[in-house]
Amino acid sequence: MPQSFRFSNKVMIVTGAAQGIGLGVAQAAAAEGATLVLVDRAGHLPQIAAELNAAGHRAIAIEADLEHYIGAEQAVGEALRTFGRVDVLINNVGGTIWAKPYQEYAAEQIEAEIRRSLFPTLWCCRAVLPAMIAAGTGVIVNISSIATRGIYRIPYSAAKGGINALTASLALEHAEHGIRVNAVATGGTEAPPRQIPRNPQPLSEQEKDWYQAIVEQTLSSSLMRRYGSIEEQVRAILFLASDEASYITGSVLPVGGGDQG
Repeated sequence: MPQSFRFSNKVMIVTGAAQGIGLGVAQAAAAEGATLVLVDRAGHLPQIAAELNAAGHRAIAIEADLEHYIGAEQAVGEALRTFGRVDVLINNVGGTIWAKPYQEYAAEQIEAEIRRSLFPTLWCCRAVLPAMIAAGTGVIVNISSIATRGIYRIPYSAAKGGINALTASLALEHAEHGIRVNAVATGGTEAPPRQIPRNPQPLSEQEKDWYQAIVEQTLSSSLMRRYGSIEEQVRAILFLASDEASYITGSVLPVGGGDQG
């Protein structure tokens, strides 16, 4: 195969694969030869897998709720039953549900943000590690955020800070098992409207103002004064997932136009 096929003979799990960055990762990895296990709770996920298979790639869809360990365990188990191994795990599930000053969050909203943006990564790492340890090899790329230093998303920021800590500690603990663990801290990213919104409730005028403040802070913190594209995030994620990054582990790569998060 051409040299550009970095993921030939690699089985890759991509979580949050139904839209946005996750979908972009899946499509680009498929083009580079990956055998894909797409995981999401979105109902249209099987259609994405069908489209990839129709284009000559190899993909399966697993609908699972990764906010609970049983969902991660089932997804990894199905990947192992179908393909016999997992070479790469891309933990992409997460995202701000609400945008407002911290004192405006209800207790249950804080818990929901943490469940959404930290636990899927915790659970999937836990579920995949035994198979990777047994194989003596594996790659995990966690999707973090430069919002660890940002406004009006404190619970989300805390969750992504947890992912950074998880990344560093897992890399230290499992380098001896041949497992590399890195993260990409994504900056503001232009994306199509979500098919499944994180917060289905319409925003109040005050909430719109708070969200606009996030946009302005994101732009001002970027040295390039712009949002990035999905493709720009995907390139960084797949670099860390590939053998080109074979001597990189325990790192968090900011991809935010110069914003280090």
